[in-house]
Amino acid sequence: MFAVTVRDHMMVAHSFEGERFGPAQRLHGATFVVDATFRGPELDADGILLDIGLATEQVHEVVGALSYRNLDDEPDLVRNTSTEVLARLVADRLAERVAAGALGTEPGQLTGLVVTLHESHVAWASYERTV
Repeated sequence: MFAVTVRDHMMVAHSFEGERFGPAQRLHGATFVVDATFRGPELDADGILLDIGLATEQVHEVVGALSYRNLDDEPDLVRNTSTEVLARLVADRLAERVAAGALGTEPGQLTGLVVTLHESHVAWASYERTV
């Protein structure tokens, strides 16, 4: 299996509901380093899995749509936008773009996607899915 990862980042504001979140129940900011890893079993005729430039653009657009926002104000997001929830959201939005051909790959060339959101140098969460 081949894998290509591109990286971006986002800065968001959000809060959590529930006593288990302690002080994070208050509105606070978070900066995430976002890694999107695209996977597939074969390379194309040019010897690549995908165009890194196109992948970088698509990741930047998806992440950019979430950046500098208070996620509590976004009606299509769940209330507790945990790192895990955001990783799934980014992965699902990227998978839609893969299906629409936005990465310039042949159908079936990409078979998997892992999105990892790094909260810090010691903590991160990932979501993995097929595409």
